[in-house]
Amino acid sequence: MVAGARSATYAELDRETDAAARRLAALGVTAGDRVAAALPAGLELVTLLHAAARVGAALVPLDARLTASERRAQIDETAPRLVVEEPLAGEQADLAPRWGIDLDAPWTILFTSGTTGQAKPVGLSHRNHVASAIASAWGLGVAPDDRWLCVLPLFHVGGLAIPIRSAVYGTTAVVYDGFATATVADTIARGEITLASLVPTMLRRLADAGLERAPALRAILLGGASAPPDLLRWAEEQALPVVRTYGMTETASQVATEPAPGAGARALPGVQLQIGRSGEILVRGPMVASGALDPGGWLRTGDRGRLDGRGLLHVEGRLDDVIVTGGENVSAVEVEEALLAHPNVADAGVVGLPDREWGEAVVAFVVPAPGAAPSPGELIEHGARRLAPFKVPKEVRLVAALPRNAQGKLVRSRLGEEPPSGPPTTAS
Repeated sequence: MVAGARSATYAELDRETDAAARRLAALGVTAGDRVAAALPAGLELVTLLHAAARVGAALVPLDARLTASERRAQIDETAPRLVVEEPLAGEQADLAPRWGIDLDAPWTILFTSGTTGQAKPVGLSHRNHVASAIASAWGLGVAPDDRWLCVLPLFHVGGLAIPIRSAVYGTTAVVYDGFATATVADTIARGEITLASLVPTMLRRLADAGLERAPALRAILLGGASAPPDLLRWAEEQALPVVRTYGMTETASQVATEPAPGAGARALPGVQLQIGRSGEILVRGPMVASGALDPGGWLRTGDRGRLDGRGLLHVEGRLDDVIVTGGENVSAVEVEEALLAHPNVADAGVVGLPDREWGEAVVAFVVPAPGAAPSPGELIEHGARRLAPFKVPKEVRLVAALPRNAQGKLVRSRLGEEPPSGPPTTAS
């Protein structure tokens, strides 16, 4: 494993894990406890992940960017025995041997991304994480010299899954604390990375930085948010092996990936997909958190989608992304995709805002492409050429940036919090 400037073999990681587990025991942590950690992404946090398992505890990684009150709320909700804010040091207790691990005991408690409301804790067992790692291996393959780039935060499942998978496979995880564009681009261009997990915002930054070579990359697992068409075209032109994926905290990361660009996502081994009556995507399988299942044994994802004739999944947005305007249903994601097709648009977010006439008005928040200055009226006309009249935004607001979380997901509930950079234009 490589974490920033530090690296460790698995034998070294095992020794550090043993010492950390003994320190946890000396601090009173025992089986069934929870250990919260507000540590940067790196070797110390990964060591603590395995040390917690060694004493039978569950790790609760915390986002270091949280305010004091937000952190206190998450600590109160998960009730950890210990909160770790510095690498463990000090006294080590004797540790009785543990013969095997209860696969159904919680290994991690991760908070959801909170894009549609308050983040909630999800308990993931050893079985969940290992099943996810095995399914990923079937989907992407494993090579002995794999080096998986981890620049996603370890307090989210998309990041934490990488060192867990790598430990299951016995391969290398390359962990950075944050996304430094120049460093990541250089690492990829030198052929040091074979697999990478990114969100579209990160891929966009690599495009803007002029990344042209990725000689060793077998796959860029792209998830967390929908990818603009122009970004996917750029990746194809650069021969970057982008594989779009679908998953969530409750499924210990990915459950379906594309076999080919634009083809729809194929369920990974062990995953069952079904579309409910409301168009909701339902998931079950050994990687799904047991506490998230409905009485029928399915995870209700809150996402809309469809399965085509080949059984491939097409994700169409959140159920609550549907805007009801004048009695018509409008998909916010569909409107966003139409706006993103404009060459002068870098990012777009759409929401329904209260309106006396329409009930909800379709309102778009648009980030212009670098050096571009599209007018709101121009963008409304562009939308009118691609969308049915009732789907066309009633208003376009130009903004400097959209609210996105650490995984690059649009936080739709926060659209409109920042003042627009120009006057809104209303559609006729």
